[in-house]
Amino acid sequence: MDQWKVGNVLVTRIVEMEVTGGTKFILPDATKEACLPLDWMRPNFMDHEGNLVMSIHALVIDTGDTRIIVDTCIGNDKQRNIPTWSNLQTDFLNDLKEAGYPKESIDLVMCTHLHVDHVGWNTMLVDGEWIPTFPTARYLIAIKEWTYWNENENEDLYGPVISDSVRPVVDAGLVDFVDENYSLCEEVSLSPTPGHTPGHVSVLINSEKKKALITGDFIHHPVQMTNTDWCSPADNDKKQAQLTRETILEKYVNQDILIIGTHFAGPTAGYIKYFDGGGYWLDVNSVK
Repeated sequence: MDQWKVGNVLVTRIVEMEVTGGTKFILPDATKEACLPLDWMRPNFMDHEGNLVMSIHALVIDTGDTRIIVDTCIGNDKQRNIPTWSNLQTDFLNDLKEAGYPKESIDLVMCTHLHVDHVGWNTMLVDGEWIPTFPTARYLIAIKEWTYWNENENEDLYGPVISDSVRPVVDAGLVDFVDENYSLCEEVSLSPTPGHTPGHVSVLINSEKKKALITGDFIHHPVQMTNTDWCSPADNDKKQAQLTRETILEKYVNQDILIIGTHFAGPTAGYIKYFDGGGYWLDVNSVK
């Protein structure tokens, strides 16, 4: 379990799955031959053969007063069109509880966007019905994101993602549709990072003069720091996704802000530095 202290705020990573290889459908440009020369990615983000390592995890932000879970992974019992993501039976909720965060203790559920691997544990299957997993929480979704998916749901792509993982919490009256610059609490706010999806947001933590940014999917893997033009087929607007990525990387390079990747394998967090060969890299060794 990875944890980071950002001022008075504690961030905890709860892993659903971590995999090596099989990432071609996420980043087709990231071939072994193209990745192998990037020594800085070993051993955390790439194996010795050039296969990328990626993670699907949730991040719990604990301010002391408010408990926020950011992105809820794939979920159990969901029928998905990706075989390795379909009908999962993981110990995610128990792992969350073991970390000190039973589902009833979560105050806010923040979805950076509404893709399959970010909303799954919004709901759970009980007696044949999809019910809210976090019954005492408010679920936060950017209004622009909801408007898009409410009108453009495509179950042929991944499965009935909106139907089983988003609409049930909307119908239960637990969702607040918010602006892309919304403040969740004094220390936590949203930052618009469009391109991957129309209403995509990242999560900014600012406490006691310390800062961190939870990326969401404006960047899927640290290799995109060095190769900022490597886009994902899942990006709704590839030009905008690249522009957002390059803008954020340049804004925070050599700055004292911890970057916590939503799909970055352990150790997951680091600082953006300029890369000698062009672009940037993620320095995880400077994290205390």
